[in-house]
Amino acid sequence: MSPLDDICTLEKRALRAWPALESRAAQGWVQRLSGGYTKRANSINALEVNSPLTLEMKDALETPYRAADLPPVWRLTPLAPAGTDELLAEAGYRRIEESRVQRAAIDGHFVADPEVRIAPSPSDDWLAGFAALSPVAPQHRETMARMLRSIAAPVGFARVEDNGQLVAFALGVVDGDHVGLFDVLVAPQARRRGLARRLTLSIGAWGRDHGAHFAYLQVVATNTAALPLYASLGFETVYSYGYRVS
Repeated sequence: MSPLDDICTLEKRALRAWPALESRAAQGWVQRLSGGYTKRANSINALEVNSPLTLEMKDALETPYRAADLPPVWRLTPLAPAGTDELLAEAGYRRIEESRVQRAAIDGHFVADPEVRIAPSPSDDWLAGFAALSPVAPQHRETMARMLRSIAAPVGFARVEDNGQLVAFALGVVDGDHVGLFDVLVAPQARRRGLARRLTLSIGAWGRDHGAHFAYLQVVATNTAALPLYASLGFETVYSYGYRVS
């Protein structure tokens, strides 16, 4: 498999793992709309694009967002045609949130932690705790719940409790021989206890039980707390991406 084919496969897995409420294919691009909840689910993404982006194409691809009163968001991976980043920059779009997509083989390090409980669907208290810690704005919480409940199985909603209170969350989604790790969250009062590591290892072990041989994740490049953790578990960067916003 060529590097671009590998990236395209990972991109499709990640898009399925974090489903938008509405997704449209247009001229090799994917338009994702979800009422403004997360840039990932409300962005324009390149997939198997062969022709350069023009100003006319840009305006056409942005039309559904403007019609929905949403700001156009472009998520630019190595699959975006050459010149796309420059065209958007010249149009006044700023680049934000440089991120890395990383992957690791699920080896013997990935062992389930008995304190990490993983359920096949999100309970009401999981959704409430996750929304509060993210945080998710009140007007987006119904959309968040709809999106999370629409993820195709196998999906695992991980939680850690402390004295009956939920203090840590994560989400795992298996697709073929990969498990995606999303949104590892730890409450401030429960940090520095290794919970992020334990959640990551447990999601990996859970994924292996469901047929996965590799784990992947998306991490912001400035996350100096998470990057060393993931490196210690064998995660390596496959590719990077950033957003362009108006």
